[in-house]
Amino acid sequence: MASTRGGAAAAAALLVLATGCTTVTVAAEPGRPAVREVGADVTPSESRRVARPAGDVRRPRGTGGWLLDRPAHGGQVAAYSTAISGTPGRPLALKVSTPADTYRVEVYRIGDYRGGTGRLVAETGWRRGEQQPDAVMRPTATRTVVAPWRVSLRLDTDGWEPGFHVVKVVTGRGWQTLVPYVVSSPSTAGTLALVAPVTTWQAYNQWGGYSLYAAPDGRTRSWAVSFDRPFNLSGGANDYRTAALPVILRAERLGIPLSYLTNVDLHTRPGVLDGAHGYVTMGHDEYWTTSMREAVATARDDGTNLAVLGANTMYWRVRLEDTASGPARLMVGYRDAAHLDPVRSGQTTARFRDAPAPDPEHALLGMQYECYPVDTDYVVTSPGWWGFAGTGVQVGSRIPGLVGPEADRVYPDRALPRPLEVLSDSSYDCRGVTTRTNSVYYTTRSGAAVFNAGTLRWGCALIDRCERPLGERTARFAAQVTDNVLRRFARGPAGERWPARDNVSRLDFSVVNTVSAS
Repeated sequence: MASTRGGAAAAAALLVLATGCTTVTVAAEPGRPAVREVGADVTPSESRRVARPAGDVRRPRGTGGWLLDRPAHGGQVAAYSTAISGTPGRPLALKVSTPADTYRVEVYRIGDYRGGTGRLVAETGWRRGEQQPDAVMRPTATRTVVAPWRVSLRLDTDGWEPGFHVVKVVTGRGWQTLVPYVVSSPSTAGTLALVAPVTTWQAYNQWGGYSLYAAPDGRTRSWAVSFDRPFNLSGGANDYRTAALPVILRAERLGIPLSYLTNVDLHTRPGVLDGAHGYVTMGHDEYWTTSMREAVATARDDGTNLAVLGANTMYWRVRLEDTASGPARLMVGYRDAAHLDPVRSGQTTARFRDAPAPDPEHALLGMQYECYPVDTDYVVTSPGWWGFAGTGVQVGSRIPGLVGPEADRVYPDRALPRPLEVLSDSSYDCRGVTTRTNSVYYTTRSGAAVFNAGTLRWGCALIDRCERPLGERTARFAAQVTDNVLRRFARGPAGERWPARDNVSRLDFSVVNTVSAS
């Protein structure tokens, strides 16, 4: 979003997400299969993989045990993984710091399970705690905070099912923290790819006092942030629990073929979207590299449908750079200080729409980011669109509170894809300026279809857990449209059978941006 939001991500209560290699197989309890824990300091205790329960194969029994009931906000325990994602079989290396004498680790896959949204896939026994060194700036010129910790343990992920996982670290006194980790799919061919926007989580991550938005005591913010530190996610627009996870649960409930990625995978794995029927970005997906954009644009041009279930998408261009700790572990983003970026080219970390290499985001997304803050209704303009089937909407139907706290709108210049169908159109006041917010659907020559929701509340509306309650009607509407879109997008090029009906010229959009917030 625009720099005017500053440190808003730090305002909410925080969830801290926060040598040699030997392999040890540890004895399990009776009836519990063994799991391999990989690492130099493995203790022969209770580390084990948890078997999938018998019964319903498609929907095994779940648990809410991954949720935190005693979050470690005071430094009681912190942790991070040495990679944000990895395919099955790639060891999951964790770095843990705690003053506690002992801690243990549980790993959950998040999904559509009976009785809970998590399935326990692995756990360790109690391990010796270690207080690791304080954070450092590396490099100091960009005020990049790094947690210079050693690897505490490695878990063997062989046989883990692709999907969104959380690693729960629990101290002997019950303090807890979570580490997000995606077991990414080896291939997306024939599937709907669900993509977690982890670069945006990192942009707002204020662990160690610095982010791309904020710094302590009025100091200058970071110009580059590291993945080598715990996550510190807010309860707002960057909260994966109310943005990505509701979409994941909804998609799994449909029983359609799915694959799982982070947007860093789009950057580091060329061709990872080859053959995908659909691509879905979930929630606040503001920070992209040019490689990410090229991957998604190429997929669209090859017939992959795109669903953007958020807003303020692909607003800032960033660079991912390798470090001594691994590939793509440093994210450079000068943002509104782009004139200080030493790189002056198509890789300059400015807005995609700005010089020195303007490439406005609506050429791919069908809309551009318009405003923060927003709090308004979603007003239907095209009730006959197939995605609205089953919702009962008519022209002018209002879906209460669905648009916010950021929103996009249509700019009908030469870069706008056509045919493009404007699905909703609402007027509102943005910092004293009257403007509009939209959602859109467009189709391409490749047969691909693109749906852009244009609001950050889409995910949280599915479970009515936004900044304020939106009500059952809004939740039902968002759920029905999501189901319609995901089902059809999972079947291949939707534009071939359901082309967009262009109505842009009937709605009298301005091509001029008059909103200072953007």
